[in-house]
Amino acid sequence: MMQIDERNTYLTDIPLSEAQQQLHKALQDVNKSAALPAEVVPLRDALGRVTAAPVWAKRSAPHYHASAMDGYAVNAADTLEATETRPVQLTLNEQAVGVNTGAPLPPDANAVIMIEHVQHTDASTIEITAPVAPWHHVRMMGEDMVATELILPANHTIRPVDLGAMAGCGHHTVAVRRKPFVMLIPTGSELVTADTAPEPGQIIEYNSLVLSAQIESWGGKTHIAEIVPDEREKLIAAVEWAIDQQPDLVLMLSGSSAGSKDFTAGVIGNLGDLRVHGVAVRPGHPVIIGTAQQTPIIGVPGYPVSAALTGEIFIRPLIAQWLGQRKPTAPTVPAKMTRKQLSPTGDDDYVRVTVAKVGDNYLATPIGKGAGVITSLVRADGLAHIPRFSEGVNSGDEIRVQLYRDSGEIERAVLTMGSHDPMLDLLNQHLMDAYDIRLTSASVGSMGGLVALRRGEAHMAGSHLLDETTGDYNISYVQHHLKKQPAQVITFAHREQGLIVRKGNPAGIKSLDDLRRTSYVNRQRGAGTRVLLDYELKQRGIPTDEVGGYDHEEYTHMAVAAAVATGIADCGMGVRSAAIALNMDFVPVGWERYDFVIPEQHLQHPGVLAILELLNNDVFKHELMNYPGYDTKETGTIQYVHQP
Repeated sequence: MMQIDERNTYLTDIPLSEAQQQLHKALQDVNKSAALPAEVVPLRDALGRVTAAPVWAKRSAPHYHASAMDGYAVNAADTLEATETRPVQLTLNEQAVGVNTGAPLPPDANAVIMIEHVQHTDASTIEITAPVAPWHHVRMMGEDMVATELILPANHTIRPVDLGAMAGCGHHTVAVRRKPFVMLIPTGSELVTADTAPEPGQIIEYNSLVLSAQIESWGGKTHIAEIVPDEREKLIAAVEWAIDQQPDLVLMLSGSSAGSKDFTAGVIGNLGDLRVHGVAVRPGHPVIIGTAQQTPIIGVPGYPVSAALTGEIFIRPLIAQWLGQRKPTAPTVPAKMTRKQLSPTGDDDYVRVTVAKVGDNYLATPIGKGAGVITSLVRADGLAHIPRFSEGVNSGDEIRVQLYRDSGEIERAVLTMGSHDPMLDLLNQHLMDAYDIRLTSASVGSMGGLVALRRGEAHMAGSHLLDETTGDYNISYVQHHLKKQPAQVITFAHREQGLIVRKGNPAGIKSLDDLRRTSYVNRQRGAGTRVLLDYELKQRGIPTDEVGGYDHEEYTHMAVAAAVATGIADCGMGVRSAAIALNMDFVPVGWERYDFVIPEQHLQHPGVLAILELLNNDVFKHELMNYPGYDTKETGTIQYVHQP
């Protein structure tokens, strides 16, 4: 066995298409490129499985001529003379035989008269006043299925109705593809299981849960091994044990980069054949592909977004191939990007986006989160692919977006852009519960939200921009930025702004006057919180260049609170609820009004109408009021109607 290097470097950062070709060649070399063999399962266990061969009808259904109604079986020829004025009488049990729905027809019968359409003249005779056509109200033999008819093709995913069809034509078992079996090996000395309270430096391991669920939803089965520390001999033993379980695929989770403790490439190289280490795709760059002992192995990057996308890009097509199915495709829509998105030249870049339909256009807004942020996938409505050798896309450019959600759900959604507020999540929950409509939000600052409205890129904007001259909020900014657009300004809530500080306020911060001697984390330019800060600093005669950290920008109140909680800064301005969420202290500065600005053209959108109803709903307002730092005294109030 070759010695494993202490440190691995990337072999070659190859294009995605070449990496996929290398994976295909590796499968061919170990005789793993064909669809998996069949196994026979009872119909009760066949739902969601893939047929390994065509399913042919063993018998016809129905397998006899059956009555489709309760009534009397007759020979149609005996009824031809019947009219309203000249009824025809039929002798029971000779010319007319009573039948129930589903009963077989007597040998000489070829039609059924509904019981409601006959009159009994005596105990042995019925009378009819209209003729019936041959095979009227009869389910003919083979009406549903005929013996030898194709019921299901090969490589078909079995649905609930398919189970009934197979049972109805004589099957009680079916041959299906064996489920691809995948072994997952989480690696990393810093990893702990989800039932553990992690200490600093420890990370909860959940990539295996995500990948395992992906694989099982695609038709495979999995086994997750125990977490293996970053020790090369233990990693070798874990891979050898996994291969002994005879899986179709082994996934080594993490350890695929080029750090001093990233041994995956070396382990695969020592045990077998290392084909790929590094793919020109973002996220997911440090993917590894190889084989060992006739078993394909994929090294999956450790960042959760990279891991999930590795599943989509490499593993899902492989599962489909083993199940004899075509390469999976997802529905896509053309969407306009709402802001510029830079992309690494030479890489296929997969950008998580929120998607909403505003007017006639689908709009995609990039979720500006790193590959380590699993919630960026939770909140994403789709994935935009920016091809390699492109430097990105500009605002307004059209791009294809692979949808994660049903298009109908996206069309019902409300897109709000502008200032962030933690209670938008509460509004979204009520909106989903009561109306089955989602609120999609993008935190671009109050000013950015008004610009988005002007461009037609949102249904509404959250804003809390203070006018230094009037002391009022938002109205003068709406007049300036939405000069030609009728709109309404409607209050969401009054909320308390202040300085978020660590528990116990170790820096002894009492007011904004203390910013000269402490470190600060700011909001982005155009954010209402930053406008408020600048106003307050001006009132106190404090130049911004005397505030340490003034140029350190974050895009949400929670991001500010997190920066303070982790010691990046002593304080930052935000709403009280953000401080409470991270168990921090709060130095009040004052109250402000947070409004929704809604263009007139969107006031009749079903989702916007639902939001306006909630703002005047006592249950919602009571729940919002119970959160510290919020006042609902004007919630739902129209503050201003803008008519250019």
